[in-house]
Amino acid sequence: MLRIAVPNKGSLADSSIEILQEAGYKQRSDTRDLILVDLENCVEFYYLRPRDIAIYVGSGELEAGITGRDLLIDSGASAKELLALDFGGSTFRFAAPIDYEWSLADIAGKRVATAYPGLVSNYLTNLSIHADIVRLDGAVESSVRLGVADLIADVVSTGNTLRQAGLKIFGDPILTSEAIVISRKDFTRPEDLEILIRRLQGVVTARRYVLLDYDIPKIDVELACAITPGLESPTISPLQNIDWVAVRAMVLRKDTNRVMDELWTVGARGILVTDIHACRL
Repeated sequence: MLRIAVPNKGSLADSSIEILQEAGYKQRSDTRDLILVDLENCVEFYYLRPRDIAIYVGSGELEAGITGRDLLIDSGASAKELLALDFGGSTFRFAAPIDYEWSLADIAGKRVATAYPGLVSNYLTNLSIHADIVRLDGAVESSVRLGVADLIADVVSTGNTLRQAGLKIFGDPILTSEAIVISRKDFTRPEDLEILIRRLQGVVTARRYVLLDYDIPKIDVELACAITPGLESPTISPLQNIDWVAVRAMVLRKDTNRVMDELWTVGARGILVTDIHACRL
């Protein structure tokens, strides 16, 4: 039976359960449950601390798991990314006091406070920069004001918290993270895991795309298909009016209204948008 780790709490937990349910897997209804067995799909789900998941998967105790890219890298575990899930996004940046124009070179010899020591250490090592890493579990922004560190490396969203602490971002992003599916390195995936990956990929794709249907005069179909090329090619079907055809194509959800405007301009009519709940591509 396939054994999969799922975050038991934190920002990734609810979204992980949601995407697994959309992919057809049974999930726990009580947050106190540590294990759930989905007999229909021959999968055991283990609800673990997000920071521990890469360790369990890398050691071979579990075949796969959902965690953050940041947590995988920080753990140093013998695990690899299989699939990005398009939720739980975050960006890691350096931040330092606003009274000086910092560069990456200025980090050398300084104290860097972070909740992700492995991730930051690897990043600086690749840049041949030596610094003292100060590990903190939270409230990293306060470390400079309290004299524990000279600068920080942390998740940044709007930057408001940093500004309130008298800090500003500098340098390129350390990492852009999101929820991912991982498995052990040098691991031959069993068929059950291949099925899980295909199902999750189908949900990720379905969330990104919609189906667009419209009618278009035959003389304008090339113009319309240039706007909606689809993933491989749009589907074109005849209509009762022999001078018109019906077209169906997948388009990115975020581009829907722009594409509809462009189709209308080239003569398309009866433009309809339909959600995709699942797919296999």
